[in-house]
Amino acid sequence: MPRFDRYLLSQMIVLFGFFSLVLVSVYWINRAVILFDQLIADGQSAAVVLEFTALSLPNVVRLVLPMSAFIAAVYVTNRMTSDSELVVVQATGFSSFRMARPVVVFGLLVALMMAVLVHFLVPMSRERLADRNVEITNNITARLLTEGQFLHPTKGVTFYLRTISEQGELLDVFLSDERNPAKSTTFMARRAFLVREDTGPKLILFEGMAQTLDKSTGRLVITNFDDFAYDIGSLLTKGNVRRRDVREYDTATLLSPTPEALAASGAARAVFRYEAHLRLAQTFSPLVAALIGFSALLVGGFSRFGVWRQILLAVVLLIIVQLLENAAASTARRDDSLWFVVYLPPAAGLLAAAVMLAISERPGLFRRRPRNLPKADA
Repeated sequence: MPRFDRYLLSQMIVLFGFFSLVLVSVYWINRAVILFDQLIADGQSAAVVLEFTALSLPNVVRLVLPMSAFIAAVYVTNRMTSDSELVVVQATGFSSFRMARPVVVFGLLVALMMAVLVHFLVPMSRERLADRNVEITNNITARLLTEGQFLHPTKGVTFYLRTISEQGELLDVFLSDERNPAKSTTFMARRAFLVREDTGPKLILFEGMAQTLDKSTGRLVITNFDDFAYDIGSLLTKGNVRRRDVREYDTATLLSPTPEALAASGAARAVFRYEAHLRLAQTFSPLVAALIGFSALLVGGFSRFGVWRQILLAVVLLIIVQLLENAAASTARRDDSLWFVVYLPPAAGLLAAAVMLAISERPGLFRRRPRNLPKADA
């Protein structure tokens, strides 16, 4: 590899690593704060919060890589243009397409990282995250251990406890069960314990009262008890089976979905095909972003007013590519035979970069030509 290619490639890789670290940190911390509020409020431990934030990291990196590649390409190109390094390279006979070769190598290296993410790490992390979410949702004992709040672990059930003692007693417990349309039962107890058994968790109530209301007759039956066992494992009987997300399947299954996969997800075959080809198209998104950022800054040449117009052009082109991707998504999801439209947005981005590189080799193409003034009379 020539010295110029190694120099430009090394500069982009260093800046890419820096911007990726910054953006991933910002996205990941924001995600971690949201998960922390949700999971700690549900009574989960800090280890569960760390596990969930770690499982969300591959998807965060997937979102950040194209942006980091674009920013690195724009930053390096702008600096080399300001320092007249690209002008010197062009003076040696390098064309715009020749100077773009290390950018292509850089984009392909990032695309390789993107391929590993979208085809392996992201689907596996999504599946594990969904499974753990179901486990935590079904962990009714952790969700009930929240002081001073009215909780609704399932439809028709309301639970409240004032505080938890140092010995683990639940003090001043209120439980309302209205799942039965014919009658409703309300339990109140001075103290209670959560007990795990082979048949499921039980709530043992002490020194309490049960009020049962027959909704058809309006008759209220009040029963005082010294101790009473309530089966709270039955509160989430419908939460054990979940519908799988299409994005959790591997790419081979998405290209040729089995009847079992279609039934488990409830999605159409066109959605499976779209997700598979979307992964293949997303692999090249860093390459498209880097080439657009590099080629846009070559248009117009050097100016003492800066290159903000070229940067704005690059941002607008990326927005157009994203809009095309959204339109292609809605089209490919409806018709299984139109899967190829998923590749049109990255192809349009590469075409736009090639057009700008061609324009950059003809700097006087769009300049106004001076008018021929009439000669003055002698």
